[in-house]
Amino acid sequence: MQTKHLTQKILSWFDEYGRKDLPWQQEINPYRVWVSEIMLQQTQVATVIPYYKKFITHFPDIESLAAASLDEVLQYWAGLGYYARARNLHKTANIIQQQYSGQFPESIEQVIELPGIGRSTAGAILSIACQQAHPILDGNVKRVFSRYHGISGWTGDSRISRELWKISERYTPSIRTADYTQAIMDLGATLCTRSKPNCSCCPLTEHCFARIENKTAELPTPKPKKTPPVKQSFFLLLRDKQQKILLQQRPPAGIWGGLWSLPEFEDVNSLHYWCENNYPDFTIEKKLEPRRHTFSHFHLDYTPVIVSANNPENFVMEGNHSVWYKNRQIGALALPAPVKRLLQEHTEE
Repeated sequence: MQTKHLTQKILSWFDEYGRKDLPWQQEINPYRVWVSEIMLQQTQVATVIPYYKKFITHFPDIESLAAASLDEVLQYWAGLGYYARARNLHKTANIIQQQYSGQFPESIEQVIELPGIGRSTAGAILSIACQQAHPILDGNVKRVFSRYHGISGWTGDSRISRELWKISERYTPSIRTADYTQAIMDLGATLCTRSKPNCSCCPLTEHCFARIENKTAELPTPKPKKTPPVKQSFFLLLRDKQQKILLQQRPPAGIWGGLWSLPEFEDVNSLHYWCENNYPDFTIEKKLEPRRHTFSHFHLDYTPVIVSANNPENFVMEGNHSVWYKNRQIGALALPAPVKRLLQEHTEE
C-alpha cells in the first residue's frame, strides 16, 4: 500500500471511529496536551482520565503548576505511579516559567531538552497542540508498524528503533497532523492491542504482514525476559496513644521520591534497634503478613510491623521530614498507594 493511501485510510478510520471526547481533547493547548502525554506514558487511558481531571482542575496552567510545591504536585499524582514523571512535570513547569515567560516552547529542539520529554512525547505535543508535522513512536505506534511491516526484533533495540522512526516519519502527513497523531495512537490502543487484536475492524488489515502470516502474537518481538529481583523490607507502623502514625518524607529522587511513607528497614532487628534508640518506651503489637508491590524493574516484598509508642511527646522528630499522621489527613499527603491502603486498614478516626 502506498504511503499516502495508508495515511488516508488511517485518517478515514479516525473520522468515523476515533476517540474525540477525551478530557485533553477539549480546549486543546500545549500545556493540557503535555500533561496528558506525560500521564499516558506506561499508563492506560481509563486509569489516567480521573487523575488528569483532578490535576488540571487544580493546576489549570503552567503558572499554577510552577507556583505549587512539589509535595502538592505529588499529592495530586499519588496512586498513578512512576513518580519521576510528576517531579519532571514540576521541574519543567518552572523552567518554562523562568526561561520562556510561561509560554510552552514550540521548537521541537527546545521541547526535547525539557526534563521528562523525549522525541516521541515532544512530537505528540507539537503535532496535536500546534499542528506541526512531527512523527511519534510510542508503544502503540511501535506495535502497529511492527505488525504491519513484519518487523521482528525487540523495538527497544537501536537498530529496530531507527527503522520504526523512518517508517513513522514517512507516514506522518503535513496536513491534519493532529488528527493523524491521535489516530495512529488510537489504532494501537483500541484495535491493534497487545493481545487479541481486532484485525477484522482494522483499516490496515488487508496488507498487514502479521495478520496475513498469522503472527500477531509474535509481533512486536517481546523484550528479552529477565527475572525481576525481589527486595525485602520492613515497614514500621508506629502508632501513638491518639492513634496517629509516624510518617517520613522520602528523598526527592528514587522510588516514591518526595512522597510520605512509613519508616523502612532491611530487617526486623534494624527496626527494633531504631525504636530503641529513638523511642525506648514502645511495644511491638504485631507483625503482619508480608505483602508484595511490583515496580517496573523489581518486586518489593514488605512486612508491616505495628508498634505502639507509649510516650510520644518524648519522640525526637527529624527536622521537617517526619509528621504524625491522623486518618483524616489522608487526602492532604502524597502517599504511595500500598502505604495509603495500609493506613486505611490500620488507623482509626
